[in-house]
Amino acid sequence: MNLVKQLGQFPDEKRKEYFSTLSNYTHGKFQNILVTPALLEGESMTKALLGSLCKIENTSPGTALPFVVTDLKNLQLDENILVWFGHSSYFIQIDGKKFLIDPVFSGNASPMPGSIKAFPGADYYKPEHMPNIDFLIISHDHWDHLDYKTVQALKNKVGKVICGLGTGQHFEYWGWAPEKIVEKNWWESIDMAEGFRITLTPARHFSGRLLNRNISLWTSFVLKTPTMNLFLGGDSGYGNHFTEIGEKYGPFDLAVMECGQYNEKWPYIHSLPEQIITEVKELKAKNFIPVHNSKFKLAQHTWYEPLEQVSKYAEENRQPITLPVMGEKVNLNNLDKTDWKKWWEDYV
Repeated sequence: MNLVKQLGQFPDEKRKEYFSTLSNYTHGKFQNILVTPALLEGESMTKALLGSLCKIENTSPGTALPFVVTDLKNLQLDENILVWFGHSSYFIQIDGKKFLIDPVFSGNASPMPGSIKAFPGADYYKPEHMPNIDFLIISHDHWDHLDYKTVQALKNKVGKVICGLGTGQHFEYWGWAPEKIVEKNWWESIDMAEGFRITLTPARHFSGRLLNRNISLWTSFVLKTPTMNLFLGGDSGYGNHFTEIGEKYGPFDLAVMECGQYNEKWPYIHSLPEQIITEVKELKAKNFIPVHNSKFKLAQHTWYEPLEQVSKYAEENRQPITLPVMGEKVNLNNLDKTDWKKWWEDYV
């Protein structure tokens, strides 16, 4: 496959001219609300890369992980469900509409074949298992969230793509019709259908598919449907935006929260497990599901640590948490369920 094609395309002059009028875009790049270094003060990229080469036990599972086979093409129309596919890929059917978020179904989270491979058992679901999708939601253009092979295989199944500013350029370069792409800035909303509205909200992260960072926008989303209010988190370090989102759009029935691929060396761009409980409370979310784990090794923690730690903190804080096996239906009409099995304990 052509690596150049996978890289996508820089925003064109028309886009950049518009971006330059925005308060969160300066010096040719989008900016976080708070100053956000890529690494902790005193750390260097060289040290971080050398650290990533150190052998640490159990960063990948020793056996295939469990998954549930759900027939997504033959769901009942009145089912309101979320199905997590590992890492940050998940499907939502709610109030008759179908959403697919950050799908990565190609088996790896890198443009280089054979690198950053999905864990065994975490890669059952493929584009052919997906039904027709009303809205494809992309939080940012990192390889583990925007996968060229996957979106190209889904092209004829997708009604609209909703993404942050600049990310739509990739889709146009890949042959998607511009009228199928909706790209917005933080705090902008899209009325999708009667009773459905999605609002792009800030995240504390970065973007980029190789060396050029932050030429497109990273984002979280607030999805309001006729019956529910959901927060779709994307990738984010801790920041004051969680409180602002909670005050403007909360309370939420469910928050989908990034939990995994963190390191104390980069504490500003990925949340640590203990911070996630604070974020959930600031969002005014009644319940949350931790994602961004259990499929790819992108950090030096054990593969199960994110779920183990965040579930412990949730219990200590009496914060409801949702912990499905990959592929399992989460009934959005029954988020009071608290008897989730800690499935990872059987695979440690």
